Amino acid sequence: MNPPPSSPLLRCLLAVLLSGLTTFAAPKPNVLFIAVDDMSNSLGCYGHPLIKSPNIDRIARSGVRFDRAYCQFPLCSPSRTSLMTGLRPDTTQVYDLQKHFRSVIPDVVTIPQMFMRNGYFAARVGKIYHYGNPGQIGTPGLDDAPSWNVALNPRGRDKDEEDKFTNHTPKRGLGSALVFQKAEGTDEEQTDGKVATEVIKLLEANKDKPFFIAAGFYRPHCPYVAPKKYFDLYPLEKITMAQGNFPEALAAPKPSLASVTPWPWFGTTETQSREAKQAYYATISFVDAQVGRLLDALDRLKLADNTVVVFWSDHGYHEGEHGLWMKQSLWEGSARAPLLIRSPGAKGNGGVSARTVEFVDLYPTLADLAGLTPPKNLAGASLKPLLENPSATWTKPAFTQVWRGSFPGHSVRTERWRYTEWDNGKQGAQLFDMVNDPQELNDLVADPKQAGTVKELKALIAKNWANEYRPAGGKGGKKAAKRAKQ
Repeated sequence: MNPPPSSPLLRCLLAVLLSGLTTFAAPKPNVLFIAVDDMSNSLGCYGHPLIKSPNIDRIARSGVRFDRAYCQFPLCSPSRTSLMTGLRPDTTQVYDLQKHFRSVIPDVVTIPQMFMRNGYFAARVGKIYHYGNPGQIGTPGLDDAPSWNVALNPRGRDKDEEDKFTNHTPKRGLGSALVFQKAEGTDEEQTDGKVATEVIKLLEANKDKPFFIAAGFYRPHCPYVAPKKYFDLYPLEKITMAQGNFPEALAAPKPSLASVTPWPWFGTTETQSREAKQAYYATISFVDAQVGRLLDALDRLKLADNTVVVFWSDHGYHEGEHGLWMKQSLWEGSARAPLLIRSPGAKGNGGVSARTVEFVDLYPTLADLAGLTPPKNLAGASLKPLLENPSATWTKPAFTQVWRGSFPGHSVRTERWRYTEWDNGKQGAQLFDMVNDPQELNDLVADPKQAGTVKELKALIAKNWANEYRPAGGKGGKKAAKRAKQ
């Protein structure tokens, strides 16, 4: 090895060059933040035998697939608010689709704000915070303006042709009914096609600067709208409903609060249910194609090697199980949602994590991956250790909640168990062995053999909700009342 240059000038020049090389070798990582609306884990990468989702599967193959990822509140605005602030619903106090979190915590720093404060360009296209879907398509919805440098609200043919929908539940609004349309025209004419187009334009315009770009797709949320070719992927004769999913064969859940009312939800016939499910699957494949356009753009622009890709749905989605469609329950199908993270160079890429994680973990994870300092009061923990080793030790449980008129349902999920309390146990509780009973058909809460398990999980719920918030009219204890006044 040659000796180092003896001239002070040469040594100085060498130091400057090495410093420049170091800076060049470690640019700030970009983030492509892909959100979908009301998507269940019915995806190819999660083992569904029928679903065709090759592009979402691409993210799973090149990143880490989280098999046990849970939202904090299975309803659009509460879930998205919690995820984007990194705070639990009891802190944001958002339990419905009208309240904006800044009316409660005006100075909170959201995920994109953290990136903006560190020199990133932050943009949103479509639905990231809450929008009435489809009512508010093309408007800002319940967006958060301080979160973005640029925010775009596309409107497509699906919104303009709402009068052509087939509606199996005509007494309900389009955003909460089994409504579908085999659409005419191209992908790019639909709202989600326009979302992909606008995101690609932002990627092209900002490829030379660090960015946080959020792509918010509106499907597969009802109305289930997709071009006809996607319906053709799912012949109706191949669409089946799980045995016992209809009133004549399905007992009402106990306690009844575990369901939504009226039960069974919608009361559709088997044929109508299969048609709705076909349409739901068609919209999943339609959204998947738009995700593929984004991934192709990353590759074309040579951005893939320095862009963290996150794919998530705001919550899970019932497809008839327990007599339910959609969300707002504390059953696994509603609380569990797809979560995929591809961090370039992570040792765990291509792996699957069976650890129990939460959506509040996303904020500290993205801060960690970008080398940024997040707010100190975040509720979650960085998933970076699981991105390096998907099977790493991880003992943190996941907490999910709903609101039932004047009191809450609180649920904790560990790798084996789901335990739920209604009104802090006053209205009942449930315990399911998710390893041996993944369909949640056998409630063990009264089994003397599981008394120790109930005690352990009950303590986790009590600790997590020690200072629970209840909206006006909720009958909470002293701690809850104190919290409500804050």
